[in-house]
Amino acid sequence: MVSELELKEIIGKVLKEMAVEGKSEGQTVTETNKPSESRIEDGIIDDITKEDLREIIELKNPANKEEFLKYKRKTPARLGISRAGSRYTTHTMLRLRADHAAAQDAVLSSVNEDFLKANNLFTVKSRCEDKDQYITRPDLGRRLDEESVKILKEKCVQNPTVQVFVADGLSSTAIEANIEDCLPALLNGLKSYGISVGTPFFAKFARVGLADDVSEVLGAEVTCVLIGERPGLATAESMSAYIMYKGYVGIPEAKRTVVSNIHIKGTPAAEAGAHIAHIIKKVLDAKASGQDLKL
Repeated sequence: MVSELELKEIIGKVLKEMAVEGKSEGQTVTETNKPSESRIEDGIIDDITKEDLREIIELKNPANKEEFLKYKRKTPARLGISRAGSRYTTHTMLRLRADHAAAQDAVLSSVNEDFLKANNLFTVKSRCEDKDQYITRPDLGRRLDEESVKILKEKCVQNPTVQVFVADGLSSTAIEANIEDCLPALLNGLKSYGISVGTPFFAKFARVGLADDVSEVLGAEVTCVLIGERPGLATAESMSAYIMYKGYVGIPEAKRTVVSNIHIKGTPAAEAGAHIAHIIKKVLDAKASGQDLKL
């Protein structure tokens, strides 16, 4: 069998002979002595996940690019993507897969222990034993395990006016991206209103409903949980705040007030913290939350 190198040499000789014959007959033929060489340069590949999709139109010849961009800037949806035949272009497909991978990582990863220590948050957990059980048994994610109940009673202020805690939820990435700015802004905002706050902590393998259990254990008047939301292709860093007045296990979902879309492309974390403090003040004044609260 002829090797690739030998095949290239044969082709080169044939082309050379053709060029010589062409010149003898008065024809102009481009001579090819050797195959073209490919060059690979060392460098850094740009991170395509850093591109703002709201500012990019991949269509080659849009009828009205500026008008299209006005629409794109109002949504993170994948508008104006291009195709190669019936398929996505390479760039579009790579960005889609990169965003999907980021969403998977957000769900399956854990909040870094050093991050929690740096933010003075001790850890408790739900009745889930691992991430697989957390995903498949939402009911266990809504209740504290026995050891965590003991820890909360030992380390936390009892019967606080407001109890704020952080939970991983379905996006550990969201917690690491937002808490450093959101939590201090929230606590400082409550302090400025003269509202006393209990001891903040972190809850692992937690669902939103875990706040009901926390409210009962600590006897909080208002409970607020900052929790990572289910990630999607638009962002893997979205966090929400769920607030309820005098919560208890089994409280209707309609009793919760929610501040959602806390992330860099939504409501900025620091701004969200101040807004949540304002909402909690209204909850305390009205002694109501959820549908019962008129904002």
